Amino acid sequence: MPIPNQIIELIERFERNIDAYRSGRYNETQVRREFIDPFFELLGWDIANKKGYAEAYKEVVHEDAVKVGWETKSPDYSFRIGGVRKFFLEAKNPSVNIKYDIHPAFQLRRYAWSAKLPISILTDFEEFAVYNCRVKPIKSDKASSARVMYFTYKYYTQHWDEIESIFSRDAILKGSFDKYAESNQKKCGTEEVDNAFLREIEHWRELLARNFALRNSDISNRALNEVVQKTIDRIVFLRICEDRGMEHYGHLQKLLNGTNVYSRLAEIFLHADDKYNSGLFYFSSEKGRESPDEISLELSLDDKPLKEIIKHLYYPDSPYVFSEIPADILGQVYEQFLGKVIRLTSGHQAKIDDKPEVKKSGGVYYTPTYIVDYIVENTVGKLLEGKTSKKVEKLKILDPACGSGSFLIGAYQHLLDWYLKQYTSNSPDKHSKGRNPKLYQIHEGEMAAHN
Repeated sequence: MPIPNQIIELIERFERNIDAYRSGRYNETQVRREFIDPFFELLGWDIANKKGYAEAYKEVVHEDAVKVGWETKSPDYSFRIGGVRKFFLEAKNPSVNIKYDIHPAFQLRRYAWSAKLPISILTDFEEFAVYNCRVKPIKSDKASSARVMYFTYKYYTQHWDEIESIFSRDAILKGSFDKYAESNQKKCGTEEVDNAFLREIEHWRELLARNFALRNSDISNRALNEVVQKTIDRIVFLRICEDRGMEHYGHLQKLLNGTNVYSRLAEIFLHADDKYNSGLFYFSSEKGRESPDEISLELSLDDKPLKEIIKHLYYPDSPYVFSEIPADILGQVYEQFLGKVIRLTSGHQAKIDDKPEVKKSGGVYYTPTYIVDYIVENTVGKLLEGKTSKKVEKLKILDPACGSGSFLIGAYQHLLDWYLKQYTSNSPDKHSKGRNPKLYQIHEGEMAAHN
């Protein structure tokens, strides 16, 4: 394919003003608007949503740059086909040295690895770097670790065919992007986020089980399993809430300072009980509900295991960006995790064994996402046809074999998408105002529904 004249013009303009761009006064927003946006428009992407697609089906999602610690909370661009993410792009200003600076590379790789995207891009237009994001990011990695492509703006014309054959919208529709990603999957060092997170929480289970058994000599086998599971669930839930802006970032991290970590963690759990009113945090009896958890907060636990767990939930020790890990991936991890059980020995030591039924069946199996989507579309989707929002409010959905909740999560997301479509296509201004608005803005130009 011939090189577009606009690419040559972008290169020449950058070359003429390169000293000004590198000075630091030229910011990231400017480089995005003047160079990166037109670059990817030439690759066929609807950067500004000129086609007017609904929010769920925009080709490119621009994330708000919300600071969380040292990093931005969301990747700058998410490129999608039919609402499905294909790759992230993280933009920097030209004063950043992408070739050698470890922080931007680690930041991008954490986002994409957590979102289970195979490859993603880091660029300031002056430099263009592509990373194999199936390789687990480690804080000490060099900027070149897992990098599979790198060149500067001077070589865009030379590499244009290669860029277009992988990252253009047409290339993705024709499968070239997936073939390229697949070729990188087989390289040494790749590890999916679900496998890594499973190993992580299995290690946490072992740490907690041994210490709870050691410090609480009268704890029963059943109680030990329950308290370990609930402690992990609560910590993971709160950490996800932090990355999604529902809790103050670093709330759990403060527990690393000082002693009596478990009693201070218990206070956080009690506050979460007041805030979320959910079964996960349920410590006082309420009429019409099942029995509360009257065991967890009365137990003893050393500081060391909890501090080790919490430390590895935050940068720079954590490779995870919890806001980017898909809910179905967490569900799949937990299905595997729940295939094992804690057993107390005669000496009151904790051991981890496969559940008998898991041994017998040869392992734990989960339902692939595309099957969940298909079943939800043909059950919940059919129920919604021709109904008003008032009638839909009365629908009840039951998953009698819940497991990790993948079908319930799929059904919930389907309902949210349905409501969003209803509200945005029928007087959206009316639904975004008042005391209890049905629509709210999550990013500039992007709305979400709640009901």
